[in-house]
Amino acid sequence: MEPALLAEDLAPGDAHFGTRDWSDLRVHRVRAPDDPDFDVAYDRLWNEFGARGEMERRAVIADRLAWDPAQPLAGAALDYELLVLRRGDASVALRDHSAVVCLDAPGRPRPGPVVVHLSHAFVEPAQRGTGLAGWLRALPLQTARRCARAAGCAPDAPVVLVAEMEPRDPAEAGRMARLRSYERAGFQLVDPAAAPYFQPDFRPPALLAGDAPRAVPLGLVVRRVGRESETAMPAAELASVVDAIYAVYGVHVSEDVLAPLRTAASLWTTRPAPFRLLPPTT
Repeated sequence: MEPALLAEDLAPGDAHFGTRDWSDLRVHRVRAPDDPDFDVAYDRLWNEFGARGEMERRAVIADRLAWDPAQPLAGAALDYELLVLRRGDASVALRDHSAVVCLDAPGRPRPGPVVVHLSHAFVEPAQRGTGLAGWLRALPLQTARRCARAAGCAPDAPVVLVAEMEPRDPAEAGRMARLRSYERAGFQLVDPAAAPYFQPDFRPPALLAGDAPRAVPLGLVVRRVGRESETAMPAAELASVVDAIYAVYGVHVSEDVLAPLRTAASLWTTRPAPFRLLPPTT
């Protein structure tokens, strides 16, 4: 069954999009690399994000399609989804994301939240401003629920959507537009001064040989579903979110690359004080 457009899953600031007529919009979940839409989706996402070092290799994405949350990897239930949204025969939007339930993390409170790592989202330029971005932010909630069921989570388990995003820069119009869009939807930025998060270097080991990994500093932009009005996030919850992101990357990124980032994150995620949640354009 293909994902549905569920108005109740829209973020608070996107809720008005649910009243529009979307009967011409079809959502297709790519389930295997031999799906014709796999190459369509990957190539479009690579053209947008690959040059910036923000997209994994084709083989990595193909492997993620086979993840089964009922068969955990390295102590985490993982469920990856690649979606193609169409009007007629035309692809109008794409997104991929991974739902994560960390099952085995020493020192972390369990059960933790069901985390959805929002990897990439793209709306064709002619379709921007139509409300499609709101659906790209809402559809991952269905993945969260599917992963939670497979992992045996309680039906009321908290859900956190998290996107790694570049910091505000008024000189970068596209970046500011993305941040404003998430801000209007109700997403919040974890105070970057207190949470210096880094994304790992995606280059394969052969390319890393002789070169030090170049981790990318990014902000964590979150939607704590049902708790969007809260202005602080407990440190233990943020620690679970970071664990989940690194669980996604840990399947394909060398531990030599990832271990220093985990260690660095542990210095700020273990603090007792909660983290402020700020507007993403801050």
